[in-house]
Amino acid sequence: MSDLRAGPSPSELDPVFNVYETGTDGETLRYYGSPRAPSKSVLQELWPVFRERGYEVRLTREYGEWVLIAEPVDLGIDGIPWTNVVLFVATVLSTLFAGSLWYHLDPFSAEIVHAWPFTLSIMSVLGVHELGHYVLSRYHRVNASLPYFIPIPTLIGTMGAVIRMKGQIPSRKALFDIGIAGPIAGLVATVVVTVVGLSLPPVTAPQSLMANPNAVQIELGYPPLLELLAWAVDRPLYYDDPATSVNPVVIGGWVGMFVTFLNLIPVGQLDGGHVLRAILGDQHDRIAAFVPAVLFGLAGYLYYVRDVPGDAAFIWAFWGFLALVFSFAGSATPIDDRELGTGRMLVGIVTLVLGLLCFTPIPVQVVS
Repeated sequence: MSDLRAGPSPSELDPVFNVYETGTDGETLRYYGSPRAPSKSVLQELWPVFRERGYEVRLTREYGEWVLIAEPVDLGIDGIPWTNVVLFVATVLSTLFAGSLWYHLDPFSAEIVHAWPFTLSIMSVLGVHELGHYVLSRYHRVNASLPYFIPIPTLIGTMGAVIRMKGQIPSRKALFDIGIAGPIAGLVATVVVTVVGLSLPPVTAPQSLMANPNAVQIELGYPPLLELLAWAVDRPLYYDDPATSVNPVVIGGWVGMFVTFLNLIPVGQLDGGHVLRAILGDQHDRIAAFVPAVLFGLAGYLYYVRDVPGDAAFIWAFWGFLALVFSFAGSATPIDDRELGTGRMLVGIVTLVLGLLCFTPIPVQVVS
């Protein structure tokens, strides 16, 4: 039997896993044996034992044998994360380009730099959201990447940002904390950005643009939270002059609310899916199964009943398809699946309600 000096001894595992052979493969440790309890119970009992020694463990079968595979937990960042840096810079440029259009600037000239408030607002709400996940992942010692921003030529210049979690989730508490930290942090940043944007002067389109018969107008649907903030600071969202609109920084707040709602959709690997899984356990599937139908139904209602243009209704059909994919993929399964405390459940319910305040049925549409 090989000597595994860095990991737990076979005798430490014996209460739930009878080890008859051990081995190493580089830094990976292998314990061959037979479980004395269901696999879920084995992992729940042995996870802290391996974690104390800096390993993450999983139970699987290799060539008909049960084996515990332990790999070192690596929470550090190896070198300069060039992919993250390049995507960040590219997203800054793409949001500057999009922001220049909201400010009615020439995006192909030096004027583009004057769109920096828009870029700062977008990057702030997205970055703070993802950093919320990142910080809580590190707190619970779950390996997670830095945020990856996604530059793409859209109305806002980006498709958001994501982090990649590489490790297993140790408990329901960890799953809940990591899942909910992003929406809460993002909402705080969103409220700040929105209030700042509402205090800034509106922008007015040049007369030449308004006189152009081929010009199109983009209309955003304001969610209840945005209208509530505008009421609280006594600033308008709507103007009598069709050429005048809110400062583009407000659009950064709108993006934060839209992203918060989408992430809190309670299905699969979305933040809402993590939160619902942590609150309800395996019962969350009963709710998640209805989510795609609700989104498809909303798209059909807008298109066939409300006679909303297809591009606006398509948003929810697209997310209905994504929810279907996420539902089949399933949610994260924590090692320790014991129930949450009342405090976390209340925080989760309140956050999901706040997510509903970020919903608007027609988020964006193009008007001739």
